[in-house]
Amino acid sequence: MKQLNILLLACFAIGCTTTKNSTIPSGTWVPVKETIGETILPDAAFENQKLIINDSNYTVVAESVDKGIIRYKDDKMDIYGKDGVNSGKHFNAIYKYENEQLTICYNLSGDGYPKTFDTKQKPMYFLSVFKKVQ
Repeated sequence: MKQLNILLLACFAIGCTTTKNSTIPSGTWVPVKETIGETILPDAAFENQKLIINDSNYTVVAESVDKGIIRYKDDKMDIYGKDGVNSGKHFNAIYKYENEQLTICYNLSGDGYPKTFDTKQKPMYFLSVFKKVQ
């Protein structure tokens, strides 16, 4: 469960980026769908989680609180954990912001950016779809 929490925190942290050099709106984001590898997580796994984006800073609230910095360029993100379970870690991700939803695909192994938003046969890939809280 701790490993899943770390993955979720990393995913939220990554969600703080922008698309094609346009900034994703700051604010609070909540997940509406999450998949890791071949597994679609049930809603109960993420119903109390949120991602807070403030410019290039992020806070993920799940079983614990994780904070850090997001750097992005084009459709790629680099997430740097500063406080919490991901402190000192660097994650790669790709993202898109379409139709008021933020989709992020994280490579939790940190060894390169995902090529697509597909996690099948990729146990270290985590996909999150967020909606902004109004």
